[in-house]
Amino acid sequence: MANIIVVGSLNMDLVIKTDRMPLPGETIPGHDFQTIPGGKGANQAVAAARLGSRVVMAGRVGDDDFGPALVKNLRHQRVDASPVRVDGGAATGIALIIVDQTGENSIVVAGGANLRVSTQDIDALAGLWSEAELLLLQFEVPLETVAHAMTRAAHHGVKVILNPAPARAVSPQLLSQVDYLVPNEIEASMLAGVKVRDLASAERAARKLLGYGVPVVIVTLGEKGALVVTGEQAFHVPARQVDAVDTTAAGDAFIGGLAVALVQGFPLKEAVRYATCAGTLAATKFGAQTSLPSAEEVTAFYEEGNPA
Repeated sequence: MANIIVVGSLNMDLVIKTDRMPLPGETIPGHDFQTIPGGKGANQAVAAARLGSRVVMAGRVGDDDFGPALVKNLRHQRVDASPVRVDGGAATGIALIIVDQTGENSIVVAGGANLRVSTQDIDALAGLWSEAELLLLQFEVPLETVAHAMTRAAHHGVKVILNPAPARAVSPQLLSQVDYLVPNEIEASMLAGVKVRDLASAERAARKLLGYGVPVVIVTLGEKGALVVTGEQAFHVPARQVDAVDTTAAGDAFIGGLAVALVQGFPLKEAVRYATCAGTLAATKFGAQTSLPSAEEVTAFYEEGNPA
């Protein structure tokens, strides 16, 4: 049985490298085109599985060439994909990703079957909650489904990590059901109504979100690491500096690392430090799931930065 349940998106990423981002209306040359399994839900599931947790994922793919490939890939990555449904009424989710020479990316997503993940898909997980310790959620599936999953998790005493991406406004009631809220700067700004520009403004946004009933807010700051705010403490966990190749899925690697560290009993600060190591390493490789690090890589990187 799995100790982490992921409900979320599966996309096929269509990735192309360019020297720089195109201007509006401009055509520029690209190179190194690849199709790479992605989707925030699937990325986070694979990230946690590679780091040693037992993971099950629920979601939907279309009845097209990409769908079976994504499901096969999950199984290859040792994620239990049995709850993933093939939906003949929609195409598999697609993400068009442009990556420039600095490693920054620009992404457009067509949700497809991800937008049809339903409360019935959550109800079909009935036999899995008893062994689960964490539920991972994002906003690439309908909010109604996200809320229903939170309710089922609460009923079974399963903690919820919400990565509120892509950014969107939601009710305080929804946020009050979250145990660990992990937004980036843009998402924190939208949820809190506070523009996040630096550590001080990130803390102000996080404290506003605490007021909605969230016990732990972790604002991810890219190359600057993460800021953790609870009712009792606030602390910054810096990221180690590396040569970034592609930041795609670095945030998902962070979520996977956080989930695994919490399941393994790490104290909060060390769990976030471990998660930051996972996210940092993901930025040093190209692609989404192709960039997600192994347990051995993250442990070595973590221990190197935390000498005894």
